Amino acid sequence: MSDVIKLTTPLRDEDVEKLRIGQKVFLNGVVYTARDAAHKRLMDLIQARQPLPIDIRGQVIYYVGPSPAKPGRPIGSAGPTTSYRMDAYAPKLMELGLKGMIGKGKRAQEVIQAMVRYKAVYFGATGGAGALLARSVLEAQVVAYEDLGPEAIRRLVVKDLPVMVVNDVLGQDLYEEGVRRYAR
Repeated sequence: MSDVIKLTTPLRDEDVEKLRIGQKVFLNGVVYTARDAAHKRLMDLIQARQPLPIDIRGQVIYYVGPSPAKPGRPIGSAGPTTSYRMDAYAPKLMELGLKGMIGKGKRAQEVIQAMVRYKAVYFGATGGAGALLARSVLEAQVVAYEDLGPEAIRRLVVKDLPVMVVNDVLGQDLYEEGVRRYAR
């Protein structure tokens, strides 16, 4: 698959600036998980001017609440959750250095504008394919908010996690482009 871009986290401005909507990417390295409840706690820390439990500069957050791991596996099914629930939090995290998000579904215009302003991208992962996506996870470790269960923040080490660029640093939106392309 020569048309697939391989990227290793942490991501730099140069990494995300070259990405365009519709491009297939294999992510490698460390990716953090976080969903609604974890994002709320991160925002509470930011508002209280307290340090975050992870350094998000250059990182990618995967919006996922994985199922329990089967024996011998690092993680259970790990499919993306709907991203709009994190829209209220995403711009602030990008301002602090977050470079990528993985989920499914559209993002708010404010989030897309923040991606342009702070040079970040939104990757789509295939919904309903959590068992297949979990095969790319080599290691999984809870690093914060264990009491949240599946919504705890986990540090995943991934190899060739398949994602697609949905929103890029130019403000382009694959969902909007798809509608335009096929509306003819």
